[in-house]
Amino acid sequence: MSSIFSKIVKGEIPCHKIAENEDYLAFLDVFPIAVGHTLVIPKKEIDYLFDLDDEMYSGLFLFAKSIVPALEKTVPCLRIGVSVIGLEVPHAHVHLLPLNSMSDADFSKKIKISQEELASLAERIRANL
Repeated sequence: MSSIFSKIVKGEIPCHKIAENEDYLAFLDVFPIAVGHTLVIPKKEIDYLFDLDDEMYSGLFLFAKSIVPALEKTVPCLRIGVSVIGLEVPHAHVHLLPLNSMSDADFSKKIKISQEELASLAERIRANL
């Protein structure tokens, strides 16, 4: 069964895309815990991060790293944190989180942000890539 992320990769579900290449995709989380909360995924559907082969695993983190400078330019924060939980969607993914404190990494607290605000934010991040 396809995950929601696989449907996003196939274009069956829209997303607020930040960047993509042949193997990876970065897009804004529609249920973010912080402004700029970005998901980075391999396009290949693999459930568990540690089931990725070494090349895909390292490529995922290098691709995520390439997004960070644009996030930092767009979203005022002290750091961009990285989180891997892997329970919410059965598709390997990395969370990039603009952080100002440890409490900003609390996944039980979602922020409200409109689709229009997400679209504008994605455009600004892409402009800083």
